[in-house]
Amino acid sequence: MELGVGAVVDGKVTGITKFGAFVALPEGRSGLVHISEIAYSYVNEVSDHLHEGQEVKVKIIGIDQANRINLSIKQVEPPPQRSPRQGGGMHQGGGMRHGGGRPQQGGASRPMGFVRQAPKEPTDFEDRLKQFMQQSDSKLSELRYIEKKGGNRRGGRR
Repeated sequence: MELGVGAVVDGKVTGITKFGAFVALPEGRSGLVHISEIAYSYVNEVSDHLHEGQEVKVKIIGIDQANRINLSIKQVEPPPQRSPRQGGGMHQGGGMRHGGGRPQQGGASRPMGFVRQAPKEPTDFEDRLKQFMQQSDSKLSELRYIEKKGGNRRGGRR
């Protein structure tokens, strides 16, 4: 059996380290499952998920120039389905708020043609961060525009 990238093989965990686990493969070869390739969830301790002597099914995801084999346990199975959240947005820690603030009148008070789109539910951290940054930029632009127009709410002199 040829061990090539993309092959899914059975192996046995032979060692656990802080950064992953070594797995014995067919033909007397061995490879490393990096900590990031153990599970789709966050892995703090490799030993929480694997132990020496455990039989595992692994996918060969790479073979470098030194002939070292990189393995993945999580890529053997498709990623788990994420359940949609109720209410949308990040609610803990003062995250995103949808539609907060005063209502807009026909978009006329939005500077430079900004249009507020209906928020879509972000799927991962990068999408959430991108959405947060866009909303933040939009709000900052709006505040700067109001300040330029002389929208001083304090009532006092400058």
